[in-house]
Amino acid sequence: MNKKLLICLFIFSASLTLGAKAQNDFKKTSIPLAELQQQFVDLRFGMFIHFNIPTYMDQDWPDPDAPASIFNPTKLNCDQWAKAAKSANMSYGCLTTKHHSGFCIWDTKTTDYNVMNSPLKRDVVREYTNAFRKAGLKVMLYYSILDTHHRLRPNMINRKHIEMVKAQITELLSNYGEISALIIDGWDAPWSRISYDDIPFEDIYKLVKSLQPNCVLMDLNGAKYPAEGLYYSDIKTYEMGAGQRVSKESNRMPALACLPINKAWFWKTTFPTEPVKDPVKLVNETLIPLNKVDCNFILNVAPNRDGLIDDNAIAALKQIGQLWKNEGPVNKLPELDAPIIASNIAKHQPASSSWGDDDNIMDLANDDDFTTSWVSNKTVEHPWYEIDFDRDRAFNTISIAEDKANISKYKLEYYENSVWKPLFDGENSKRVKVNRFNRVWGSKVRIWIEKSDRQPSIAEFGVYDEQR
Repeated sequence: MNKKLLICLFIFSASLTLGAKAQNDFKKTSIPLAELQQQFVDLRFGMFIHFNIPTYMDQDWPDPDAPASIFNPTKLNCDQWAKAAKSANMSYGCLTTKHHSGFCIWDTKTTDYNVMNSPLKRDVVREYTNAFRKAGLKVMLYYSILDTHHRLRPNMINRKHIEMVKAQITELLSNYGEISALIIDGWDAPWSRISYDDIPFEDIYKLVKSLQPNCVLMDLNGAKYPAEGLYYSDIKTYEMGAGQRVSKESNRMPALACLPINKAWFWKTTFPTEPVKDPVKLVNETLIPLNKVDCNFILNVAPNRDGLIDDNAIAALKQIGQLWKNEGPVNKLPELDAPIIASNIAKHQPASSSWGDDDNIMDLANDDDFTTSWVSNKTVEHPWYEIDFDRDRAFNTISIAEDKANISKYKLEYYENSVWKPLFDGENSKRVKVNRFNRVWGSKVRIWIEKSDRQPSIAEFGVYDEQR
């Protein structure tokens, strides 16, 4: 082999190595979550892109057995999407890689129900990520846990489903460069009925962070949990079309609110001739007020069956860009507790308490429902609430969520070898109080309420054994 050829091979090999290193650098440098939350809020405004099998069926929830052959966007142009987002001064996009009916619009090895077996035979996720990065926009992805095609639904979930979810998320976070956020849906919602135990949240969260430590993970579960606490999400989420609202007066949590520019999330045959939402109102009544309370706004714009955004939506986005621009970072977020990500081992366990108020009994404080509460009777001077496990359990975190902030001083204890031992004794006036400590083993855990402004009440008492 001649010397020039050796030199060329060396240079080529070195360039591949440097390219691979650059591609994976984002996986190695971990940024603190508080900084990532601030960066996310500072993005202010982005484009949600619902584009999948439902685009071709005039319904948001299509037949789960619809053939891949109907997905045929003959004029697909992700550069047009990116250009439209830029015209509105958006900072990022987020694409529905898989929606509730299970069709994958990337080149996945986990299922045949994917875009490579459609007439298009092109990886839409790759074209989207390339187009938005080329336009200087951040890239986010949406992924549904609920998957009716693969029968990943209530009472049907098995080990292979969990393996499929992990494999699909691994593909999405390994093959498409830096992903700023992963928005997960169809999980722990009243309509999906898939719990964080059915598909273990902590395992998925840890997987995401191991693949891309700087990827913010969100579950669209904002309706269930208190506005002041981060439960199973790095960012609080609000689906405005479903009636969920972030407080425009008091919110100080990093948040995301979403709304479609049309009447539904996926494209419908009536969209080209129907008026879209008024750009002036979207800017003045939604975008600006949300940004003022640390809430990022993502506006859904659904491509049509050709794979293009309709002219009326294009015109509205351009008008938004004429009315609004990103003025830079919002106010600095307050110091927050790390999100709760582990299973709640106190859920539905036997509970006891001091005298409760009427029918607001102890079982209501660990029923996985934040709209119900145990309420102490007003005559009790030193109220207490207790969870009794069936055996010694390991745990290292306790959360106390109130209906309204009320309890300001309390003690936590656990029962080990027939002895009550202290965990916490102090003050915390937050509505959601998160206490983390070194792992202990005990068969019971108890709170003594020492000071409160009104009748003490607990909406949910959570006990967790977090992986640390």
